[in-house]
Amino acid sequence: MDLLRFATAGSVDDGKSTLIGRLLYDTKSIFEDQLEHVEKVSRDKGREYTDLALLTDGLRAEREQGITIDVAYRYFATPKRKFIIADTPGHIQYTRNMVTGASTADLAIILVDARHGLVEQSRRHAFLASLLQVPHVVVAVNKMDLVDWDQDVYDRIHAEFTGFAARLRIRDLMTIPISALNGDNIVERSAASPWYAGSSLLHHLENVHVASDRNLIDVRFPVQYVIRPHTKEHHDYRGYAGTMAGGVLKPGDTVTVLPSGFSTTVEAIDALDGPCEEAYSPMSVVVRLKDNLDISRGDMICRPNNMPNATQDIDAMVCWMTNTPLRPGMKLVIKHTTRTARALVKDLQYRLDINTLHRDDSTGELGLNDIGRVRLRTTQPLFIDDYGKNRDTGGFILVDETTNVTVGAGMITDSS
Repeated sequence: MDLLRFATAGSVDDGKSTLIGRLLYDTKSIFEDQLEHVEKVSRDKGREYTDLALLTDGLRAEREQGITIDVAYRYFATPKRKFIIADTPGHIQYTRNMVTGASTADLAIILVDARHGLVEQSRRHAFLASLLQVPHVVVAVNKMDLVDWDQDVYDRIHAEFTGFAARLRIRDLMTIPISALNGDNIVERSAASPWYAGSSLLHHLENVHVASDRNLIDVRFPVQYVIRPHTKEHHDYRGYAGTMAGGVLKPGDTVTVLPSGFSTTVEAIDALDGPCEEAYSPMSVVVRLKDNLDISRGDMICRPNNMPNATQDIDAMVCWMTNTPLRPGMKLVIKHTTRTARALVKDLQYRLDINTLHRDDSTGELGLNDIGRVRLRTTQPLFIDDYGKNRDTGGFILVDETTNVTVGAGMITDSS
């Protein structure tokens, strides 16, 4: 069954957690004891309705404040598709969490409160979805029941967001009027909006086409682990385990291994349930090669005439995730696919003002939640593509080598 990863975003109190709770509730994806607990907590808080947002707001601090702080992941399924949801925070100080949740998403739902229209965080999250190359974006105009389902309100928000999105790189944009609290236009079309001719939110999630979003042209197979069982049944078995990051690989294909540059042929491909005729993103497989080459974790298997750029100089947009500022001269650990190296921050070219999309090239540092263009120099070559071409080989994380804490996420902007 097909899998769709999607992230919810928007400003505080726009109803993200309520929307996810409604999806879980209406698709019967929660246990009875969970629902009973949420009903009890709702009564204890004096609410006249079951607060479905409590299904996702798991942290005690979140429940006390009524906000989402961490990225909450939830799973549900319908007969048509499986879903993984990343419920991301709305507060400006948790922008880094939104980046975390949306970095692997196929689709982003940006909620907008119908009473307030587009606010700063709406634009911020739309820009982040564009920066992270999320292929599909849905604008859910929520709380339409509080504006009496006024079509003029919806049309105004739709026009304003569409105009803003025209300045961004959003390939597929859809707008849906909803009431997450009451369930209007969530699973079924609502009679409250006879003027709306589009589909319900769940129908769109079930039918949005994501297979073509994956790069099936450029073969990229980062080696994660070398498998040598040394058993009687598999005495001479040597396989290279990993996750396909791009392209399609088949037995008989001629491949090149980086960084050595040696070429060989794919002898067989093994999956969890046995041999397979082809592997493609995002399958996890074991590749067996005809020749015994010296291959280890961090090496890359690709096609001879279609290789990533092997370089030690990285230009990237970086979202900074810690209170200690990023400054030129800083030394960090970079993790790119399965390869780990040390990196030096050579230059900070500019900090991006997410609200105005203007570049501030006078800044000397990136603070918490800032995004800027950075130039790095690594201790060993990385095998990279532009982020827009391949999100797996075009993305990386930065780690503080003393604390082992992730301090930044990067998107490679120029791999040539």
